[in-house]
Amino acid sequence: MDVLCCILVYAGLVSAFPGFVSLAWPLRFLGITNRGAGAIVFASGAAVALAGFLLPAPEKRASVVESHLDDFIPAYQFREFHEVRVQRPRERVYAALLQVRADEILFLRTLVWIRRGGAEGPESVLNPRGDSPILDVALRTSFLKLAEEPGREIVIGTLVAVPRGWRPKGAPTVDGYRKLFGEPGFAPAVMNFRLEDAGAGETRVTSETRIFAADAATRRRFAVYWRLIYPGSALIRRMWLRAIRVRAESHPG
Repeated sequence: MDVLCCILVYAGLVSAFPGFVSLAWPLRFLGITNRGAGAIVFASGAAVALAGFLLPAPEKRASVVESHLDDFIPAYQFREFHEVRVQRPRERVYAALLQVRADEILFLRTLVWIRRGGAEGPESVLNPRGDSPILDVALRTSFLKLAEEPGREIVIGTLVAVPRGWRPKGAPTVDGYRKLFGEPGFAPAVMNFRLEDAGAGETRVTSETRIFAADAATRRRFAVYWRLIYPGSALIRRMWLRAIRVRAESHPG
């Protein structure tokens, strides 16, 4: 559903753009001969994009508990999943996972610069220093470690939506984070990296993100944001996994 909605959003936006331009300067080379035709093209594209934004996000639930991620967030409406195979054993791959820096992840700086609108700001996952492991940056800024099984899985979480005016009280804790699940106005996001033996010294690495919004209004607001940033987010995650593989496989043995 996420991919379908993103296709509708971006297809609609791309289609609407020449129509918008044609409201002032008809793009005759595209067959838009007058402003009226431009208005039709613009309205049609905008309607497709709006449909992509407004399609409901159905709730899904993990049928069985297979990981710490399943235990922490079994229900969700938004999801992203990627995987990679690495020609190294789990212990080596897990070490690489913990050590990968922002400057090893292709396109990361460009994409997060676009995502924050070019604005400067404090260090965060959207503004990481290149000399620090990216997971360390996440955990000392906006993310909380929720679970870790060394060599097999690490789970971290953050809040991607909060009620207006809400401020955290004290240092964040895992129990405090859990209590926000199901609370109106909140949308907790949980992400993991999980490693499995794939035989012959190979490791399968998966990374999944799940977001749960308890109330319809928060779901609708977050859906607009998610469907805009999903392609860039997916590319970052794939490049992150690639960086883990490159770092792990470049190490002798």
